[in-house]
Amino acid sequence: MRDVSFKNTTRRTARAVAVLHASPDTIRRVKSGDTPKGDPVPVAKVAAIQATKKTAEWIPYCHNIPIEHVDVKFYFDDQAIRVEVYVISIAKTGVEMEAITAAAAAVITLYDMLKMIDDDMEIGSVRLLEKTGGKSDLPAQIGWRGAVIVMSDRASRGEYEDQSGPLLEEGLKSHGASEVDCQVLPDEPTSLLEAVSNAVQSGATLVFVSGGTGVGPRDITVATLRPLFERELPGVATAFQAYGQSRIPTAMLGNAVAGIIGGTVVVAIPGSPGAARDALACLMPSLLHAHAMLGGGGHE
Repeated sequence: MRDVSFKNTTRRTARAVAVLHASPDTIRRVKSGDTPKGDPVPVAKVAAIQATKKTAEWIPYCHNIPIEHVDVKFYFDDQAIRVEVYVISIAKTGVEMEAITAAAAAVITLYDMLKMIDDDMEIGSVRLLEKTGGKSDLPAQIGWRGAVIVMSDRASRGEYEDQSGPLLEEGLKSHGASEVDCQVLPDEPTSLLEAVSNAVQSGATLVFVSGGTGVGPRDITVATLRPLFERELPGVATAFQAYGQSRIPTAMLGNAVAGIIGGTVVVAIPGSPGAARDALACLMPSLLHAHAMLGGGGHE
């Protein structure tokens, strides 16, 4: 079963359709409710709703997710009944399997209730029409410039090899950055100020500062960056804090901050590899949406 624990919970939707081919007389009798087992449409609708909620029990690798809404509609042609199912969930993974399973269950139920009057019925296509939710909703952005600044006295002296910087660099490139400048600096305000200024002047879209956000005497990142922000982005810090604390209690001691400096989004996070992974999972690619907004777009 695929691990989705790193994903954000978002609104997921899916629409699927299934088709039952039948004779014109069968279609007529279904529309009038004149069938041996009674009106099959409401029964098929209930079957679809039940199937939506039971999908994880039928499909082995499907996650058990909350179902917020199911809508089932029936459309009649001369020789076919088309069932469309629309499903909504607030979850970490999509609901396409739930919608597909529900549509299939509806036409199977119709088949069961009509088989004694039509030997030539045939279940046709079962397919996904659309789905929304998750990172796929955001348009991919490529060719932008990123920067990673690691603040660590010990790593800058070579006493240990920093791991957060390479993780962030690789993560930004996986989200379309064509170039990522990565450097390791001592916990000195002047070093951080110079590095951020250089990144902004070089046209960086996004800068991650890793380290120096804690409560230690040498943790100077937050106090150094805050006066530079032309506009702070508290929602970014809140999202990251909530994401981290839901996974490790000590995340409450972190002090992530984010803001805009000269048209560049700057985000400061704790300096651990885990924090780097969390930031990439929680904040990307949503952070790139700020670039379009800074240019006056992104509100359509």
